[in-house]
Amino acid sequence: MLAAGLEMLRESSYADLTVRAVAARAKVAPATAYTYFSSKNHLIAEIYLNLMQQVDYFTDVNDSTVTRVEKTLRSMALMVADEPEVAAACTTALLSGNDATVRSVRERIGGEIHRRIRAAVGPDPDPRTLAALEMTFFGALVNAGSGAFTYHQIADRLSYVVGLIVGDDQ
Repeated sequence: MLAAGLEMLRESSYADLTVRAVAARAKVAPATAYTYFSSKNHLIAEIYLNLMQQVDYFTDVNDSTVTRVEKTLRSMALMVADEPEVAAACTTALLSGNDATVRSVRERIGGEIHRRIRAAVGPDPDPRTLAALEMTFFGALVNAGSGAFTYHQIADRLSYVVGLIVGDDQ
């Protein structure tokens, strides 16, 4: 279902996507699809989580902390940069109202992002540094999702901010 949903988002738009259409593409009964995905936004949120889980970890101790964190934030920010329909759909779905299932997936996405940033920072990170990096990253995604900046511009800005938060000498 996730692969079929991603294919359909790449071919069309958020407005055109339905759980029923994705189920048909995946050759799954609609009732089965709705057993796993309560709504279109839930399905799209799970697609985003799946994409996030495929992003590489950057933990090479031969790289500086700044380099590892920059690579981590850049790779997560650019995950949907070249797929505007996917990026727009994910932004819409993840920022949608109070759907409990979407909220649950957002929390899991937050956990993925936290793990990747924590791994990049290294052992015994200062919780304030982690919080600052996470808040910066989430704010950057909102800026990109709103169209204020492109995802590529956001990735470049994140690199600059990492040096301020982590310290250029680390």
